[in-house]
Amino acid sequence: MKKAEAFEFYRRLAEANPAPETELAYVNPYTLLVAVALSAQATDVGVNKATRALFAEVDTPEQMVALGEEGLKRYIRTIGLFNTKAKNVIALSERLIAEHGGTVPASRDALERLPGVGRKTANVVMNVAFGAETIAVDTHIFRVGNRTGLARGKTPLAVELRLEKVTPAPFRRHAHHWLILHGRYICKARRPECWRCPVADLCAFKPKTPAPEATAAKAPMQR
Repeated sequence: MKKAEAFEFYRRLAEANPAPETELAYVNPYTLLVAVALSAQATDVGVNKATRALFAEVDTPEQMVALGEEGLKRYIRTIGLFNTKAKNVIALSERLIAEHGGTVPASRDALERLPGVGRKTANVVMNVAFGAETIAVDTHIFRVGNRTGLARGKTPLAVELRLEKVTPAPFRRHAHHWLILHGRYICKARRPECWRCPVADLCAFKPKTPAPEATAAKAPMQR
């Protein structure tokens, strides 16, 4: 996608949603870190249901360590891989206390050294909690980047690095959210809703998916 097209691509997404936000519920940088760590291979809706009661009682690393692994499991057992995630959350909480005074670091390298925290999680925390112009490539953004032609790549890192190059400066702060929400609600995996896509004419995906009513109208009459 050319620079002018990329600018227009983001301009339209921004026009439709000027102030996008994460759909994960959190109360401070620490609970955001926990929520993102729990969201791996899980939906934001499912994580929010599990953490609503948890974050009402626990919102610091010290409180999480006091709760303990078994205590945490009671809150998050509806989330996939909850045993491993509980272990990692307790471990990262202990590391935050020991190495960062209980404060979530704003450095990607420091975040990635925490148990269970990878580049994607670090990028989300940096972007949402600290306003960094990072782009966390999940399955939605990976799909949107490749399908639309905005940023093609064979790996999440390749797509991330390409997005960093093609995303115009005015849109870098919120690029992550515009792309993930676009992939989640319009450019869906199985059947993208091209008929209501604001950037359909800029998108490399062909053929475009027709509206449901258009498909129904073309269907042969049953006898």
